[in-house]
Parts: sequence; C-alpha cells; structure tokens
Amino acid sequence: MSAIRWGLVGASTIAREWVIPAIRAAGGIPHIVMSSDAARAQVYAQANGIAHSTDRLSAAFEGVDAVHISTTNELHMSQALAAFAAGRHVLCEKPLAMSLADARTMVTAAHAAGVVMGTNHHLRNAGTHRAMREAILAGKIGKPLFARVFHAVFLPPHLQGWRITTPGAGAGVVADITVHDADTLRFVLNDEPVEVTAFTQEGGMGAAGIEDGVMGVVRFRSGVLAQFHDAFTCQYAGTGFEVHGTEGSLIATNCMTQKPVGEVLWRHKGGEAQLVIDHGNLYERAIDAFHAAVQGRGAPSATGEDGVRSMALAFAALESARTGRAVSVAAEM
Repeated sequence: MSAIRWGLVGASTIAREWVIPAIRAAGGIPHIVMSSDAARAQVYAQANGIAHSTDRLSAAFEGVDAVHISTTNELHMSQALAAFAAGRHVLCEKPLAMSLADARTMVTAAHAAGVVMGTNHHLRNAGTHRAMREAILAGKIGKPLFARVFHAVFLPPHLQGWRITTPGAGAGVVADITVHDADTLRFVLNDEPVEVTAFTQEGGMGAAGIEDGVMGVVRFRSGVLAQFHDAFTCQYAGTGFEVHGTEGSLIATNCMTQKPVGEVLWRHKGGEAQLVIDHGNLYERAIDAFHAAVQGRGAPSATGEDGVRSMALAFAALESARTGRAVSVAAEM
C-alpha cells in the first residue's frame, strides 16, 4: 500500500521530538503542519523537513490520510470533529478533551465517520509495561493485590507555559500526568478503575489554583488497590511502577518515561530475576499500530475509548480532591 500521509495539527514539541520521527520510521510521510501562527508553521516545517505549512485547519486535511492533534487541550474536540468530517483518521494527544462528554462525542463521531481514532498514550507501548502485563497474565505473581506508580518528575521550563498557568487550556498535573498513570494502570493490570480518592498540592510551580502535585488511591474492579504519585516539582525523584500479588511482585524502575529504558525485577518464592524487556521506541510502536489500523489490520495501541476511560479516572481524581470524598469513576462510554 502507498505510504500514509500525515497532517500535523499543532507545531508542538511532542510532534518534533517523537511523533514526526516515528511517522518516518514507520514508513509514513509528515506532509503538512498547521499552526494558528503562519510564520511559526513555516519555520517549523522547514526545521523538520515538512513540505507544507498552513495556518488554516481545513488545509491541514488536504492530501493526507491521517491527522495528529497536539494542540492545547481545549482545541482537541473541535479539531478532531473537523478531521472526522473530512474523512481523516485521527491520533490525538491526551487528554482528549476538557470534559468526558466532549471526549465521548469525539469517539462517537469517529465511529459515525468510519475512521480510526487513537489516543497517544505512549506508556502502554513501553517494553517494561508490556512485559509486566504479560507476566501478570501468565500468572507469575498470582492474583494481583496492589499496585504503585511513582511519576513525580520536574517539568522543564520549555514545557511549563500553559500547563501551569492556563486553566482554560487544561493546566495542571492531573490532566498532564495522572491521565497517563490511569492508562498505564488499566493496561498493565488489564482491569478497570471503579473509585478514587485523591489529594492535590500547590507546591509553587503552578499559578494559584492549579495543582502541580497529586497523590491518590484507586480501587479497581478486581479489588486491586493502586497508589499514584504525580508532580511537576520533584527534581530528583525516580519513576517506578510496582505490582504486588499473592505469589510474587513486579518492581519496575525508570519506566514512566518517553524513552525506551527501564528494568523490571520479578520477586517470587524461588528468588528473583530480571524480566526480559523488548525496548522498542514507544512512539514507533504507536504509529506502527495506528498505520496497521488505518489499513484494516487491528486497532491503535490506545483507542479513543481508552482515552475516555483513562480521562474518567483522572477527572474523578480531581473531583475527589475538590470535594474531599471518594468518587466513582464514570466507566460508561
């Protein structure tokens, strides 16, 4: 089949550093980039070897098969709906929208248009998390009982901007990081959350009223209890993901990252061993799966439905922090 051509909606860091190289590695073509600032779009296109640039959304759909949306969160829904109306497949950054209702509208519209919709939850493509999921499904730790995610990092200055200043764009650590934890927990545990309790923190990086740290506990359908700790403000913390079961534990380190790194230690009655990890590029795996789905083979590594369900947990955590009570996770689509 001919190479899949992409329109990039958003002249973003994520596209420049990860998505554009992954598209090319997967045999696709970044054809056009759109920014609301025409000059920025032109400079970005030249810097990244993209043939065309535009400041018009409709032009980003011309001559392409698929669209990657990496604008600020409040723009995702309207841009995705326009892409679906043009018959284009969409890979959207997380969170999909500013509300669950809007995210569900996007999924419904994609189905109605007969196009593929994916959510760019890269962490489920990490070799560490894939190995953990496979080990759990193989019964290597017995029945899972507890999980812990450590995803407190430092948000570098070049990524701060709206993430810590602009509520209307979806600012805050929960929309930016906790939503990734939610998806990774769902993927690794092969389970769905039903209830969450969380506390947020304003540690000084974000503007007043914008959380830059959070801790919470999730109860899953199977009975698993999971902790999560996310922050923009921790300069020296490491990341990790643990799952503890009746017959063993999986302890992953340096794994909540965009890079193909990390280790997983398996501890059990007979001793301990490192799991064999297939460290492939997370974004290349995502684009490979998306291309296959566009060609009628399988589904994106994270679907639109995955995006909604992971949003539901993150948004419930925000509601819990606001109200001081446990909040049910809205699982329905």
